[in-house]
Amino acid sequence: MMDTSAMRSAVRQVVLEVAGHNVGDTESIVSSGLIDSLSVVKLIVGLEKKLNVVIPAANIQPNDFDNVDLILETLERVAK
Repeated sequence: MMDTSAMRSAVRQVVLEVAGHNVGDTESIVSSGLIDSLSVVKLIVGLEKKLNVVIPAANIQPNDFDNVDLILETLERVAK
């Protein structure tokens, strides 16, 4: 897997593609309504493609993707 800085950059890029604009690392994207549940799925697929990982659906919740920092924590915890 990439180093943390490269992963953060990749996550920011995928969030930008799905949300339509840049967000801060702690800015809520799910709980704020910026993206909906379908967009969370798009976000997960985008992360898997961009980072060449698998994110098992059984090990995640929508809130795991609420901001860039949480996404990085989730990836470290579950990505294969």
